[in-house]
Amino acid sequence: MPTIRLTKEFAFEAAHFLQGYDGLCANIHGHSYRLFVTVIGQPSTDVASPKCGMLIDFGLLKQIVAERILSVLDHALMVRVGAVDGGVLAPYTRRLVELPFQPTCENLLPWIAARLAQSLPVGVSLFSLRLHETASSYAEWYAEEN
Repeated sequence: MPTIRLTKEFAFEAAHFLQGYDGLCANIHGHSYRLFVTVIGQPSTDVASPKCGMLIDFGLLKQIVAERILSVLDHALMVRVGAVDGGVLAPYTRRLVELPFQPTCENLLPWIAARLAQSLPVGVSLFSLRLHETASSYAEWYAEEN
């Protein structure tokens, strides 16, 4: 039985700032994020199933990522808990996402991994994540290293 890795790419828009940072990222700014989700496992061998040969239906993976990640982060302002007064921003944002960490690519990846791993079907595991903050800057997360 072959082990297969399957990857799907997702995109979302979000803003953030890095509280106390000594550079430009201390200012509120936005990114066009690209998230690559790679899962691993063995494809179905049930010849009676129309999903025979699939590790996971791309549609199901899309649904999981949409519900667990995109519905939270897309068009959101991501901030560290306590970095802003949510009441002051309430008229300007309906999606203020307060996180228990600086909202960097590096910190977002383990958070994303935890949210996805608990929603994957039996026999499908998260292998890796790659999050592009810009066209030329990204961070990666691998399950085997965490």
